Amino acid sequence: MQRPLTVTAATLAAAIALTACSADSTDAEPADPGAVSKSILEAGQANPMIAQGVVIRTDAAIYKTSGIGPAATNKAAKEGTPESFIDTAQFANGVLPAGVTITEAQGLAVLTRIKENLEAQGLSPENVTTMRVFLDNAPGSDRADYAGWNRAYRQFFANTNLETGDTELVPLGTAAPAAPLLRNPARPTRFALEVAGLPVAGWLVEVEVEVDAVYPAE
Repeated sequence: MQRPLTVTAATLAAAIALTACSADSTDAEPADPGAVSKSILEAGQANPMIAQGVVIRTDAAIYKTSGIGPAATNKAAKEGTPESFIDTAQFANGVLPAGVTITEAQGLAVLTRIKENLEAQGLSPENVTTMRVFLDNAPGSDRADYAGWNRAYRQFFANTNLETGDTELVPLGTAAPAAPLLRNPARPTRFALEVAGLPVAGWLVEVEVEVDAVYPAE
């Protein structure tokens, strides 16, 4: 589980970009002259969650999303509550399966919106090189739900084994691990920060989830 981030100069430098590749090399430059980005991963890890850093070619075209949060699709819940941002296309009637947290559900909704945002620009989550995440506490909790967020993240990112190439099974809540929603070898650089509040009432996750994605080489 990712711990609360202590921001350092190295961390900020590493958070400049996400990668479209899932390489395990620690070379300073991309090995493939045609590649536009390359993950720098810790040696010996078969299934790391994030990259230590990313190398991006200077001539690469980079697309940056704006801050994206979940949409209020659950009309059965009171407006402005965390439950109102459960995606009813993913969870019928806003009912969460056993062990699925509100943060996890909102994380899935946010990442689905990011996927759609990228696809509208001719990109995909595999092209993501950097991710910035802001988390708020769920009601009744004294800290952000990093575990729930990480489960949601692994449904869309970092879910292949770098040694074997096999798909890694990931859990949804407390259910047995199963195939992820999207098979994706990309390991972006990433930070996740706990904040005192987000701009929309009821949001627990904002991925502002924001991502940077690199267009593939022509």
